[in-house]
Amino acid sequence: MLDLSTVHIGIIGLGYVGLPLAVEFGKHYPTLGFDISKPRIQALENGHDASLECSSEELKQATKLQYTTKPQNLAICNVYIITVPTPIDQHKRPDLTPLIKASETVAKVINKNDIVIYESTVYPGATEEVCIPVIEQISKLKFNQDFFAGYSPERINPGDPKNRLTTIVKVTSGSTPDITDFVDELYRSIITVGTHKASSIRVAEAAKVIENTQRDVNIALINELAILFHQLGIDTEEILQAAGSKWNFLPFRPGLVGGHCIGVDPYYLTHKAQEIGHHPEMILAGRRTNDQMGQYIVNRLLKAMIQHRITLCQANILILGLTFKENCPDLRNTRVVDIIEELHDYPVTVDIYDPWASAVEAKQEYNVELLPDIPKNHYDAILLAVGHRQFKEMGIEQIRSFGKEKAVVFDVKYIFPADKVDARL
Repeated sequence: MLDLSTVHIGIIGLGYVGLPLAVEFGKHYPTLGFDISKPRIQALENGHDASLECSSEELKQATKLQYTTKPQNLAICNVYIITVPTPIDQHKRPDLTPLIKASETVAKVINKNDIVIYESTVYPGATEEVCIPVIEQISKLKFNQDFFAGYSPERINPGDPKNRLTTIVKVTSGSTPDITDFVDELYRSIITVGTHKASSIRVAEAAKVIENTQRDVNIALINELAILFHQLGIDTEEILQAAGSKWNFLPFRPGLVGGHCIGVDPYYLTHKAQEIGHHPEMILAGRRTNDQMGQYIVNRLLKAMIQHRITLCQANILILGLTFKENCPDLRNTRVVDIIEELHDYPVTVDIYDPWASAVEAKQEYNVELLPDIPKNHYDAILLAVGHRQFKEMGIEQIRSFGKEKAVVFDVKYIFPADKVDARL
């Protein structure tokens, strides 16, 4: 049985989840961070994190952390933590390919008595039904006899300087009671606010996937209300502020629901539900509502332009923001692309400006060209799609200066008061 004095940790996947974890463990234990991207590893070795989750100073503080792109180097580790993404495919079904490949990587180097801990968001049962058999088959080791497993779902909030890895309660679990205790002790050694020990891996998996499903359903309700209130001719934000004066009213706001969690995780739960014969009506209804918001926003924008007597043919439209959330470079599953794709069906020219997003990544992931600078007096409509602080600092007058005299400003994110813009969600 391992103890904290002998652990050598291997982190598989150094993205938004894996890197902060590797840095924090690297302050206390010998830690090896593995990623298949050579440019990513080279940048980290040079003290730069493109995701902006860890500063150069924080990287320096992890004095026991090393990096590698060679999977065989992980053989020196005895605790493996897998933090790879779990996306959905084009049919909105779970894509466990990264998780399976990561399990294969570990299986080739794992030794007797080692522990593999998963942090990737999955449906209840995925760790023991999908991942563990991969390790058993390749390593020829027996689960819970020769090697063990844990599950501690990630709770990283990209772009949030306040709620960081060490200040968010961590759910922990293990494949045996002793392993559960060890996994909990390991995370408690770095999580300052403490942990919550779950009774089983399946409970921990379910806890994670419903966190984001709950948010998705709540946002879907507010999105539906925003559509209703617009038809009734009353301002949604004003209504929400009034309702929010009650202490137990939940402060959700309408908008696009993207990112790697809220827009993806519900499909993992619905997949498992349908697998056992249960049709999750409310969860799927929420997903349908949120997935249609891009189309709804475009319809509202074009109607506003027509009402302002702006000819749609050859109109120039500026979209401010591409990332899935404000003040963050994360482009994963951004639903701003739904707006862009919907506008492509019309005879308009669309430009996108985002001071946070990587132009290279935007091109690679979505074939989207980002403006380096915004021209003045050029646009017939301006859509504020993401609430970056730079847009707030610009102020409505500067933003209007990008448009022509009759240009429509549509504020999706309630950045400016209702009387300063032409339309809000």
